[in-house]
Amino acid sequence: MDTDDLSREAYEGILLEAEKLSHDLTLQFGVLSGDCKNETEYIDKAEKLARGIMQAEDWEIDDLFWGNPPEKGKIEFTCKKILENIEKVKSIPIEKRKFDF
Repeated sequence: MDTDDLSREAYEGILLEAEKLSHDLTLQFGVLSGDCKNETEYIDKAEKLARGIMQAEDWEIDDLFWGNPPEKGKIEFTCKKILENIEKVKSIPIEKRKFDF
């Protein structure tokens, strides 16, 4: 699937939230969509990515941001916000989410 196939709620809650911190982070969440069959699978992978980033070693964070990482506190704040947004999206039945077809 492509990020254009995501509901507005998922797109805004994950990708636009990541973009507020760094385009590099947005790319990481965007790439996930290529291996997903649907939004549910994407959300699960995005949740795992956000949790993984929060637990990553400094060198892994450095690699993730191609040698130019934001402050660790800002990364953690953004990942927590993305996780909160994911929970909100999950609480909306799929048929009630807004899709741009």
